[in-house]
Amino acid sequence: QVHLVESGGGLVQPGGSLRLSCAISNNEYRISGIGYYRLPPGRQRESVAMITFGDNIDDSATYADSVKGRFTISRDNAENTVYLQMNSLKPEDTAVYYCTIQWEYYGLYWGQGTQVTVSS
Repeated sequence: QVHLVESGGGLVQPGGSLRLSCAISNNEYRISGIGYYRLPPGRQRESVAMITFGDNIDDSATYADSVKGRFTISRDNAENTVYLQMNSLKPEDTAVYYCTIQWEYYGLYWGQGTQVTVSS
């Protein structure tokens, strides 16, 4: 069974930065994308940032409009790790952030999540 080890969440003041990381292991299925979703309090889970890729296809990153210009997603293929650098954090970024795998044939898989709280 795929195993996701998530880290990097915590409490930060508005305007601050955090970096989330997610190490992927024991995956058996073809992955076409990796990234993060989040679940804000009282709202539905939403996509934050995803990198999609494939054979002979360059990586392509997509971002929610609300985080464009502030968040950057990247991956380290050698370490099977994805990173989400979050800058200029706002209180509305407060949420549980879920590392997400997009399997090519089997849909999305979420990790256990890590809490990010932006508050003064």
